Amino acid sequence: MEVILREDIEKLGSRGQVVKVAPGYARNYLLPKRLAFEATESNKKIVEQERQAYLRRETKAQGEAEDLSKLLTGVTVTIAQKAGENDQLFGSVTAKDIAEALERQNFTIDRRKIELDQPIKQLGEFAVPVKLHRAVTADLKVVVVKEEA
Repeated sequence: MEVILREDIEKLGSRGQVVKVAPGYARNYLLPKRLAFEATESNKKIVEQERQAYLRRETKAQGEAEDLSKLLTGVTVTIAQKAGENDQLFGSVTAKDIAEALERQNFTIDRRKIELDQPIKQLGEFAVPVKLHRAVTADLKVVVVKEEA
């Protein structure tokens, strides 16, 4: 059975692509979840229009992300935390803390876009990647300093 994909599906195809799948897979999974259409001429025209609109939105979003990336590259976020001996923090700096510090500087960025592998547990300067778009990642400079008593 031939279907037109409405979403990118791993190991099957990308949005707008016509693929051949087993009838049961299409009937029981792809069609009910609205991940695909049946491949008829009228559906092909509709999907082509959707694809064009998606590409326009995607291009606009990527352009905005690149502009934001240029702004974020020059930004330094300073976070004060309590620390003990050997510059060890009594807690840790997480993506949420960084997002809140960015918000204080008038940047609204979702904490899930801040790609912090491990929470920061030491004082110092760190480069933290922020994924603004699928193709755009900015490096944010985060400085963790000792909180004054």
